Order: sequence, then structure tokens, then C-alpha cells
Amino acid sequence: MRIAVFGSGGVGGYFGGRLAQIGQDVTFIARGKHLQAMRRSGLKVDSIAGNFILDKVQVTDKPEDIGVVDIIICSVKAWQVAKAARAMKPMMGEQTLVVPLQNGVEAPAQLAEILGDDKVLGGLCAIIAFRAGPGHIKHIGANPLIRFGHLDKRADARVNALSEIFNRCHGVKSSIPDDINVAMWQKFMLISAWSGVGAVTRAPIGVLLQLEETRQMILDALEEIYQLGLAHQIALPGNSVEKTMATLESFPKNSTTSMQRDIADGQPSELDVQTDAVVRLAHQVGLETPVNQFILHSLRPVELRARGALNF
Repeated sequence: MRIAVFGSGGVGGYFGGRLAQIGQDVTFIARGKHLQAMRRSGLKVDSIAGNFILDKVQVTDKPEDIGVVDIIICSVKAWQVAKAARAMKPMMGEQTLVVPLQNGVEAPAQLAEILGDDKVLGGLCAIIAFRAGPGHIKHIGANPLIRFGHLDKRADARVNALSEIFNRCHGVKSSIPDDINVAMWQKFMLISAWSGVGAVTRAPIGVLLQLEETRQMILDALEEIYQLGLAHQIALPGNSVEKTMATLESFPKNSTTSMQRDIADGQPSELDVQTDAVVRLAHQVGLETPVNQFILHSLRPVELRARGALNF
């Protein structure tokens, strides 16, 4: 398969790097100093699943130079999806599939609006990784998992083949859920509740779960998102909140989310597609989400400042 990785930070750099490590034809799309370092020295990945270095990688900032590919892994930040979709068009052929790995549940629809419903899968990943420097990725938590599939649940040999390729990679586990919509909402529950409470408190997951008050905040935020999923006709299992808490308990105690880190660093974050999305989608079905709404209103000023819309 010819594979393009659109967005080569913690997620794209890790999963794309693992694919390249086993000899797959992978081209990374990157920019700035990260692009320059990858052109000069390849890609270095420090991982709890085993470090590796790719001395030479295919990398560009011009998708039009790549040509048609079989798979595009979309791993840009969630607010960059629409712009990325327009830039993907020169790489799209009749059989090309796009795998979105953004947090939230809205990326597939954004991609499909530009590229077509038949071209876009639902997808998610589980990994705690970030760009430590130009050409350097650090994976510090979670056993890397990637899941994808057609939103209408239809079988596809191309999807099966991609999952098999990922499962040949060291440090990656891949699967095709019976219903990718359910899987995406389960991830949405986990990441939105954790990111929101973590960003407001500036505390890692170990502290959030240890303190009774913040633990209850996470539970309340999870319950709101669970009820929201049911209201949107997502067949979430009845034990979703309990299973999500168990997953959070399994993470290293010093773990934080990318949204939490971006907000702490004064950078634009995924607030709009996580906590804001919870509140927006709740309004559509007449649900109240007081905990998530409190988190959103608390974080909105710093988000607007990071985006240059407020000065203080």
C-alpha cells in the first residue's frame, strides 16, 4: 500500500513511523523545522514499546507532489481537518480511503463533506505521545491502539488489509469494531472528560482520580457524555462510564492530554471539538450538561487568547 500521513506529530509520527519501520511505502506530510529535521536526519521515536530511528523517510510539505495513494492517515489537530481535507485532493484516487484519528466525533463528517462519504472511514487511536522536538516523537503512555471502519458498518477488503498491516507493526494493535460509531463515542467520552477536568485543574490523571472532588467531576462529565451519546442514537453499552474509569485508572499517574497541555502552554487547543462539542451536541437534543458547560465557560477565555481573539 501507498500510505500518506497527513500530520506528523505525536500520533502521525508514531503510527506512520511504525508502518515505515516494517517497510511500508509511507510519505509524511510535515512543515517547518519538523519537516527540515525529517529531511535531514529522518525520524527518531522514543517509545515505551521500544525506541527506534528511521535514518531516512519520505517527507514533504506538498501533498500534490506525492500522487495518488491508497490510504491517507489524517492526524492533524481537529481544528485543521477541513483545511487538510482540501489539501488531500491531489492524493485521492477512486480507491483511496481516509482514516481520521482526531479526538472528538465530528472529523469524519468534515472530511466527507469535502472528499465524499465513500472515501472516509471512522477512526480513533489510543496513545499518549507528542513531538518532543524537530524530527523527534515521544510515546510515554498507553499501549498504542488504532481502530477504524466504515461508518455504515459495511465490510471492505481494503480496511481488513490495512488492519493486518498495522498488526504486523511492533508496538501497535489494530482492530475493526463491529460499530466504529460506538468506538468513537467511547473514546470521545474518555478524552473529553479527562481533557476538560485536566485543563481546568492543571493536574495529571493520578491526582484527578485520587482526590474525591476531581474524581467526581470526571464521573459527572462522563455521565453527561454517555447520556448525550444515547440521545444521538449511539448504542453505547450500559457499563460505558465504569469501563472508561477503569481505562483512566490504567494510565501512568503523570499522564496529561494534548488539549490540557496546549491550554497550559497558551496554545490553540481542541476545546471546540471536545468540551464545546459536548455542549453543542447536547443543545441539539435538549440535554443539560452543567459540568461540561462549566468547564467550557472556564476555558473559553484562555482559548480565545491563544487564538488572538482576546488580549489579557
